[in-house]
Amino acid sequence: MTAPDATLEEALVAFAAQRPLLVASDYDGVLARLRNDPSTAVPETGIGNVLAGLAAVDGVTVALVSGRGVADLRRTSGLIGPYRWVGSHGAEFDGPVPGELAARRDQLATRLSPLVAAVRGARLEVKPASVAVHVRQVTDAEAAASLLAQVADCLDPTLTAKPGKQVLEVAVTDADKGSALARLREELGVAAALYLGDDVTDEDGFRALQPGDVTIKVGDGETVAEHRIPEIEGVRPALERLLAALT
Repeated sequence: MTAPDATLEEALVAFAAQRPLLVASDYDGVLARLRNDPSTAVPETGIGNVLAGLAAVDGVTVALVSGRGVADLRRTSGLIGPYRWVGSHGAEFDGPVPGELAARRDQLATRLSPLVAAVRGARLEVKPASVAVHVRQVTDAEAAASLLAQVADCLDPTLTAKPGKQVLEVAVTDADKGSALARLREELGVAAALYLGDDVTDEDGFRALQPGDVTIKVGDGETVAEHRIPEIEGVRPALERLLAALT
C-alpha cells in the first residue's frame, strides 16, 4: 500500500478542516483499473467502502465525474450511495442528453463506423453525447495513429474532440469536466473541492478548480494538478487518509 506523500498529506488535512466539501473523482484509471474491455472495469478493492465512508460525513458531497454515460457508469461500477453522478464529460448532469443531440451522435457514429471497421482491433463506442474510437487493442501502432488522424480530419467545428489514452472521443456538445465541476462547486456552495483524474480530459477539471482546492493527477504525463499519485494503487490510501482526517 502506497501512502500519500507529505505534501499531499498536508493538503488533505487542511482540506478536511473545512465544510462543506466536494470530493470528486474520475472513474476509469482512478477508481478502477483501465481495461481493454471497459465493461469489466470494476472498482479497485476497498474503493466502494471508502467512498461510502466519505459520503456519510456530514457536509461532504461525493461526485463521480466520468466520460462514461451515467447509466454505464452505474452499471459497470456497481457503486451505490448518495453520490452525484456526472457523465459524458458533463453533458449528463441532471438528466439525459436532449433528443437532437442524440440524433447528431447517431449520425456521427454512422459516419465513423466504416473507418473503424477497416482497422483490426479498433472499436467504436457510442455514448450518450459522444462517439469514442478506441485503439487500445490495435496491434499495429501505425494503423492506430492513422485511424485517429483520419477521425480528427473528418470533424467539423460543431464537434468537440477529446483525445485520451489510446482513444479519441468526439462529442456533440462542448461540455467538459471543468464546467461540470464548476457547476457542482457553485450549486453546493462548498468551501473547497478536491478532484482526482488521470487522463487528458481531466485537465479541464483541474483548471476549473480554485486556489485552496486540491487537484490530484493519477499516473504519469504532464498536468496542471498540484499533486500526483504515481500509481492507481495509491488512490485508496489517499482517500482513506482523507476520511481519517474528516472523522
